[in-house]
Parts: sequence; structure tokens; C-alpha cells
Amino acid sequence: MFTLFTSAVIAILVLMCCMFVIGLMARDNSLIDIAYGPAFVLGGWTAWLAATTPWHFRPVLLLVLLSLWGIRLGLHIGLRHRGWGEDFRYRSFRVNWGDTIVWRSFLQIYMLQGSIICVMLTPVLVTIAAPGSGMQWTDLFGVALFAFGFFWEVVGDWQMMQFKKDPANRGKIIRHGLWRYCRHPNYFGEAVLWWGLFLINLGSPHGLYGLISPLLILVLLLRVSGIPMLEAKYAGNPDFEAYKAATNAFFPWRPRS
Repeated sequence: MFTLFTSAVIAILVLMCCMFVIGLMARDNSLIDIAYGPAFVLGGWTAWLAATTPWHFRPVLLLVLLSLWGIRLGLHIGLRHRGWGEDFRYRSFRVNWGDTIVWRSFLQIYMLQGSIICVMLTPVLVTIAAPGSGMQWTDLFGVALFAFGFFWEVVGDWQMMQFKKDPANRGKIIRHGLWRYCRHPNYFGEAVLWWGLFLINLGSPHGLYGLISPLLILVLLLRVSGIPMLEAKYAGNPDFEAYKAATNAFFPWRPRS
């Protein structure tokens, strides 16, 4: 377990250091968001290659699903980022941090995200180290839950991208499709798919350790860098305030009249 965990950590931190140099040269720390999903893929497969346990379907299943999510997310953010420059959240850091921007970016953006990714990989690492027995109902239910969450994330992202492509929508708030039922369907989908990965990891005898991942992603999305930071940008916007009053933030439900 120590060897595969160490291998994953080293691979992820090396990637974070490379992204730090790229972000420093480009004066764009939001490029780290493009590497976020692929970093999971890199760490997971590095750990699998370093493992000494016999081949088992469960770690491979988790890694395939993780790769599907991580690579898709990296491509989506990369395409979305083209031509827009540094994201507003990172621009605010650049202004607020002033002369300390270099070392604070390294520690509070790159190393912090790398550390979070290492913790989030717990279900995958635990399952690689101790895959457990044959197929169980948690594997099937986990795949179904992952697929459900992946649908919400992918479709939500696609609908938002199509909405922003139309110049007539500049300054407007999307209120159709999945966005009619909650203000952040992509975040909801990401949280759900991590619960799916956790269920698959329960086939490992140490699977309960993996509970840290879906709980951590919920805290990050609901209380830290997800919904609070994004919605702060629209605070006071009349259209957004009306949307907020009628639509749940996270859990999908019928709009309130």
C-alpha cells in the first residue's frame, strides 16, 4: 500500500510542479483547472502499475471510470478556456496576493490542489491495494450511480457551453434544460459520480476509508470553492436573484413559482 500510494503522490506532485511553471510563464494560474481531471488519471494508473497485487477487475473498473471522467473534464475545461484568459477567481488571487503571488500560488493553488487530489484518490488506492472478492451488488449499483452522475455533469456542461456560444445570451442566466431544476447540475453530477466510485470501492475489505472522497467533494462544492465562489460573482444581479429564489442550488427539484 505504501509503495503505490507514494507512487501516486509523487506523480501528482510532479504534475503540479510542471503546471506551476507553465502557469507562471503564462501568467495564468487557471490553467491548473485543465490538469485537475487528468491528474486523477495519472495518479490512479501510476499506483496500479506500482502495485504488487494480482490482477482484479475492480481496480481496473474504477480506473476506467475515473479516466472517462478525468479526461472528459480536462478536455471540456481546456476547450472552454480558449481565448478567455485567466479565470476571475484566479485573477482575484493575483490582485489580493500582490508581491506574494509566486509562493502563495505554488502552495495555495498547486500544492493544495495536488494534496486534495491525493486524498480524493483514496477509494481507488484502497481498492488497488486490496481489491476484495468477486463482483457484488455494490459494483453494479456503483456503476449505475456513476453513469447517472456523469450524465448530469456532461449534459449540464454541454448545455452551458451551448448557451454561452450565443452572443444574444451575454449577461443572461441559463434557466433551461438541467439548469431548470438546479443552479449547478454539473456540480450535482460530479458529487453523485464520486458516490458511485465509493460504492464500487466498498468491495474492498478496507472500502470504508474511501468515504472521505464523496464527503470531501461535497464540502468543496457546497462550502468552499464550488458554489460559494461562483455565485458570489452574480450576487446582486436581478436575473440571478430571481433564478436563485426559484431554483435549488444543488439538489434537482421542480422550480418554485
